[in-house]
Amino acid sequence: MILAGVDEAGRGSVLGPLVVAGVSIDESKIPELVSLGVRDSKLLLPKRRRFLYKKIKKIAIKVSYEKILPKEIDRVVFKGERLFRLNYLEAKSMSSVLHKLDFDRAFIDCCDTNQIRFGQLVSDLIADRKGLCFTLGEKNPICEKIVSEHHADRNHPVVSAASIIAKVTRDSFIKKLHKRHGEFGSGYPSDPFTISFLKRCFDAGNQFPDMTRLSWSTVRRIQGEISDSKDEILETLVEIENLE
Repeated sequence: MILAGVDEAGRGSVLGPLVVAGVSIDESKIPELVSLGVRDSKLLLPKRRRFLYKKIKKIAIKVSYEKILPKEIDRVVFKGERLFRLNYLEAKSMSSVLHKLDFDRAFIDCCDTNQIRFGQLVSDLIADRKGLCFTLGEKNPICEKIVSEHHADRNHPVVSAASIIAKVTRDSFIKKLHKRHGEFGSGYPSDPFTISFLKRCFDAGNQFPDMTRLSWSTVRRIQGEISDSKDEILETLVEIENLE
């Protein structure tokens, strides 16, 4: 049986792209991933992730990824209707990644509060890409092959492998952005270097570099559009999307 795993890296970052990656592998190779110490990329040091990245690419049948740029994220966060914001954009990328992989069963790290709904969405988007049509009441057969699960990156080695591919790939993009824009830290709102960089950019010309997600509450706060006292209420629409 061929298993596939899909995960993302950079969803919460205010700078740089969101990367969705997928890995397909023969089920007999899963113990090899485990013996190598493949696990959720967030639990690994950068050097170890890079080492495992190379090992995974050798073991896997195929590896695929998609990069979602900040302007694409801003478009859906600012203008997307309910259920068609960041979760939908991520589901589209996951369906695209899975469409490129052969698999008998795929595990996806669910970003939606509703695991079943998200799995159905990804399955339907894959069916659209394949040009499959169904009569009223007919079930999408791809649903039987998709397992949508919270914390799948910790529960399934093949998703852990995908998380490593996504993280290392995104890190390579961030490294290029550092060369272009100078040091800005990790790109996450919790990083003081990132906040300092954004403030310097805004103070210098009332604008931000094109790698910035302008829809993030972090940016709006620096612009003075929202105050710190309203943080819990006026969080980014990305977080509101997770509740829908």
